[in-house]
Amino acid sequence: MAFIGLALGPLVLLSMASPASSCNKQEKASLRFLAGISQDNGLTTLWQNDTDCCEWEGITCSRDGVVVEVSLASRGLEGCISRSLGDLRNLQSLNLSHNSFAGRFPSELLASSSIVVLDVSFNHLSGALQPQESYSSVPHYSRLQVLNISSNLFTGELPSAAWEKTSNLVVLNASNNNFQGLMPSSFCINSSSFAVLDLTHNKFSGSIPVGLGKCSALRVLMAGHNSLSGPLTDELFNASSLEYLSFPSSGLHGVLDGARIMNLRNLSHLDLGGNMLIGEIPDSISQLKRLKELRLYHNHMSGELPSALSNCTDLETIDLKFNMFSGELSMFNFSNLINLKKLDLMGNNFTGTIPESIYSCRNLTALRLSGNNLHGQLSVRIGELKFLAFISLSFNKFTNITNSLQILKNSSTLTTLIIGNNFKGEAMPEDETIDGFQNLQVLFISGCSLSGKIPLWISKLKKLKVLQLQENQLNGPLPAWIKSLESLCHCPIWTYQTTDSQGGSQQP
Repeated sequence: MAFIGLALGPLVLLSMASPASSCNKQEKASLRFLAGISQDNGLTTLWQNDTDCCEWEGITCSRDGVVVEVSLASRGLEGCISRSLGDLRNLQSLNLSHNSFAGRFPSELLASSSIVVLDVSFNHLSGALQPQESYSSVPHYSRLQVLNISSNLFTGELPSAAWEKTSNLVVLNASNNNFQGLMPSSFCINSSSFAVLDLTHNKFSGSIPVGLGKCSALRVLMAGHNSLSGPLTDELFNASSLEYLSFPSSGLHGVLDGARIMNLRNLSHLDLGGNMLIGEIPDSISQLKRLKELRLYHNHMSGELPSALSNCTDLETIDLKFNMFSGELSMFNFSNLINLKKLDLMGNNFTGTIPESIYSCRNLTALRLSGNNLHGQLSVRIGELKFLAFISLSFNKFTNITNSLQILKNSSTLTTLIIGNNFKGEAMPEDETIDGFQNLQVLFISGCSLSGKIPLWISKLKKLKVLQLQENQLNGPLPAWIKSLESLCHCPIWTYQTTDSQGGSQQP
């Protein structure tokens, strides 16, 4: 589970356990649940009845000879999870993840007074979790701290009664299911240490519950790819311990409130992409000194890049593609962003030339500026980006393709080069000195109306997998050497396209 490090406390207790001399008959009987499953992948043969169950594979006992851990992840097990596991009164950790268990989830496990870590992720469990009355027996002293039920087939609502009685809950991952209804918000009513909530990829609806703002220890909140509505509630910004806030593709609208976002000074990851946000990036973004990832792609945001953004010197990813940002891009100073690795400004309305300051981002691995109104020639300084692997400049107004290729050919880390729909009416360079690109795998030079022939230098690109030269004015026969490009994909290549403001298509 992501962020499992937040729940290391209970695991320390388990690490103190050691093989014991014997286990009692009742616990051995409870562990015989393998007899009722359809596929045990040979595990039953390892669990011999005449041997001590504390010595069975996947079983850990305490020094007192009681079972405290059952760890059977990725064992190829199929069938139903037995209720008998709930009879293990001292069980602290149960890990049945990455198997093929199906059927309902036994409520006895969630109601256990001893289990600290419970992981049944990546199975085929289905149906609704038991209704609220099933949890009336859950003791207020429930020790459950980590619950991972992600990547199953659960439906219905998340029963709030269960969380109200788990006073020690730290981590809940219920992502990748089919839960529906309103997002629950009662996690921190009794658990002041609740820190991680992942509800990504479900069918929750309604607005973000205001109760989450009361979770003073909440560090990770992920609930993207649901069917939410409304804005980011003001109360949410009261959760000042938040480090990871992620609501991509969730139907949210409104503006990014500059006055409120200042409360989240611990934020390192902000992902609000794929929503309906409007307005500008607030200048107060500069207060987020720990910010590493900023993802606001596919919204309706506008304005220029605020100069205050350059004060977020820990930034590693800026993804603002498909918005309505504008202004002279060279006016933004990238020099302070020395940790930047990925910059994606595709599908906006930036003008001017590629800023010289961007070459100070020496750790840059991916640069995408396609679908803007940039012009000019590439600078030789792009060669200073020694880790650059992906560059996309298509659908702009760049000139001098020969100069561009001569500059880029020595980028030994470059694997993807997309420069189509530029260099209108120029000639395809056939200069044999273009002899670099030793690691290039993807080359797009389409839509440029280039004249000439398919150049010989392409024959030297031995790792090339994808080549697009369509919508040019090249002539002559298809060269015989094309067969020597053994890595070239001899199949239809489907590329992602969108529509620009003039109604034309855009490639990545």
